[in-house]
Amino acid sequence: MALTLISKTKCFSGQQLRYRHTSQVLNCEMVFSIFLPEKAEIEKVPALYWLSGLTCNDENFVTKAGAQRYANEFGIALIMPDTSPRGELVADDPDKAYDLGLGAGFYLNSTQKPWLKHYQMYQYIVEELPDLINENFAIDASKISISGHSMGGHGALTIAFKNLDKYKSVSAFAPICAPISCAWGEKAFTHYLGKNKASWQQYDACSLLKQNIAVEHFIPLLVDQGTDDDFLTEQLKPELLQQACSAIDYPLRLRMQQGYDHSYYFISSFIDDHIAFHAKHLYA
Repeated sequence: MALTLISKTKCFSGQQLRYRHTSQVLNCEMVFSIFLPEKAEIEKVPALYWLSGLTCNDENFVTKAGAQRYANEFGIALIMPDTSPRGELVADDPDKAYDLGLGAGFYLNSTQKPWLKHYQMYQYIVEELPDLINENFAIDASKISISGHSMGGHGALTIAFKNLDKYKSVSAFAPICAPISCAWGEKAFTHYLGKNKASWQQYDACSLLKQNIAVEHFIPLLVDQGTDDDFLTEQLKPELLQQACSAIDYPLRLRMQQGYDHSYYFISSFIDDHIAFHAKHLYA
């Protein structure tokens, strides 16, 4: 699959790159960003996939989190996909709301029209994009972890829980922990998946934990949540994730960070911890 280079910038001794490609899964052109540490010039390196939240694209984390410094230090590539399919022919919320349609793919495979044709973000993140990355860059495909923020935190958790054999570790900042129990999730799932709520459980982190009760292999999990997050009570519900993990003895490390909100100021304050957390398990 052909890649078109959009930009290339030296950053903390590594390379920050941005590419365009045609996605067969999403039926549109897509853009992703990738940071390659200096170490990638001489050998294959582990990679951390970062999934961003509502209204974001591949550039928010790149420009605001300050993660490249730590990724280069630990010799880890960072891969930042977009948050939804894009283009004039891609379905969007008719009211242009921020929580559905463009910028709000929720990292699932839609089953409903008009979303069905393009909104297959789960397959894109789990299959198509990794294949593309592994074909074109010096990435060790056996050493992959995943992280994200808000809607992207939801994506990281659900993708990891559904693919425990693919990832070495998972982390999240302020994730939507139980989308079937909050307004953001209910709206998105109704449109993308239909009204049968049983079908929603496959993309709900807490439901997936209940389904994995007999699984013997759990991957390390770190979650940071700000106590002054405006979305904490109504949308994010970390207490439900904590309860679900406790019920099956899943080793969750949940840190409630006093005074922090939902912004990239919060993410940039603790991204070093998350990179170090993933590095420990990627290089184990």
